[in-house]
Amino acid sequence: MSTPLLPDALWNPIQPMLPSTPPHPNGGRPRLQDRRCLIGILFVLRSGIPWEMLPQDMGCGSGMSCWRRLRDWQQLGIWQLIHFVLLDWLARYGKIDWSRAVVDGSSVRAVFGGSRRAPTPLIEPSQAASAI
Repeated sequence: MSTPLLPDALWNPIQPMLPSTPPHPNGGRPRLQDRRCLIGILFVLRSGIPWEMLPQDMGCGSGMSCWRRLRDWQQLGIWQLIHFVLLDWLARYGKIDWSRAVVDGSSVRAVFGGSRRAPTPLIEPSQAASAI
């Protein structure tokens, strides 16, 4: 049996951070549950497939519905809040293995070279006072 993408232990701390569902007094299509959307978002982000190719049989709605929910949560700052809360929770229970962390950096060489810096002239203290 495969591991669920969003087990209850992960969903329970996330659910209170999500905004409440806006009412639709004029009817219309019912809004997809946040948990179903988050499962679709996690599936796309983990698998790397295009949003349009989200399998319908997963019950997560269309890829565009999930993408819009992710966009809305990102604009509201909820995605960053979820990230912070989960990292805090993992750190509190010692679940982050820092030996597996990677710090990345890059160094870019100047292919065509840069103009050489001119030497900085030394300024005498008496000159510095008069320059002000």
